Amino acid sequence: MKSVAVTSRSFSKHPVLRAKVLKKYPDAKFNDEELLLSGDSLVKFLDGYEKAITALEVIDDYVLSKLPNLKVIGKYGVGFDMIDLQSLHRHDVKFGWTGGVNKRSVSELVVSFAINLLHRVTFANAEVKNGKWYQVKGRQLSDCTVGIIGCGHIGKDLVKLLRPFNCTILAHDILDFSEFYQEYGVIPVELEDLLVESDVISLHLPLDESTNKILNKTRLKMLKNNAILINLARGGLIDEVALKAMVTENKIAGVALDVFENEPPKDLEFLLMDNVLVTPHIGGSTEEAVLAMGIAALEGLDNAENPLTFLSK
Repeated sequence: MKSVAVTSRSFSKHPVLRAKVLKKYPDAKFNDEELLLSGDSLVKFLDGYEKAITALEVIDDYVLSKLPNLKVIGKYGVGFDMIDLQSLHRHDVKFGWTGGVNKRSVSELVVSFAINLLHRVTFANAEVKNGKWYQVKGRQLSDCTVGIIGCGHIGKDLVKLLRPFNCTILAHDILDFSEFYQEYGVIPVELEDLLVESDVISLHLPLDESTNKILNKTRLKMLKNNAILINLARGGLIDEVALKAMVTENKIAGVALDVFENEPPKDLEFLLMDNVLVTPHIGGSTEEAVLAMGIAALEGLDNAENPLTFLSK
């Protein structure tokens, strides 16, 4: 039986991670052709391998039913909503994953997005490059009310980064983080209250049936007209059609999106709007985060557990 196959394109191209894998698994297979793997193509790539390091590939019952030799999956990246944990359990496949390894990369980008949008940096830059020179007025992040939807690893790290800005921080999460909230002065609130009161809103949720379109048309309308919305989590959390309408109608001051429901996004009209800041899913793509996520995935091959233990994580 062959040892390990790495589906991730970025992992496969990373010289340090590649060397670490080969040192332990000399016959390892990498995605050197930079294939977008799903369904049957994913099955073909993993066929005959005992272990796999996966990233954004969907691992479901169909895929697992075609891979009887697969025994362990190490997850590269912090989200695992693309992994059917129940199916892993049914097929006796162990799962290795470590949460929060890219938290500082993501939380730093949230702060940079917030400052950019509030100060209208990207808009001002475009105006100057178009030959227009005037003082574009913005707002400070300091003393703003920041609403964090999902206060897990990344949400908590964002709270810590915001401390010097003297922000009022609201948080909404289905889990009880009361000790953390008390230590850092975070105010737990219901989602609707957070949307109504926040100047800056940042999403940090997994995508599942309970969170799909959690910011739907009705909830988006609750935002202040001068609020900004930041999403570095999952694209499916927001109704993108409703969000575009709000931007078009000046019902929101700014939007920063690192993720989309379908990537890459096709609606160039939306992407080119003056107060819309977009990046190509780079939240966890710093050198430090990539290395940390890769090492965690590799170690996960040895430290894998019953996948059902991750349902509450």
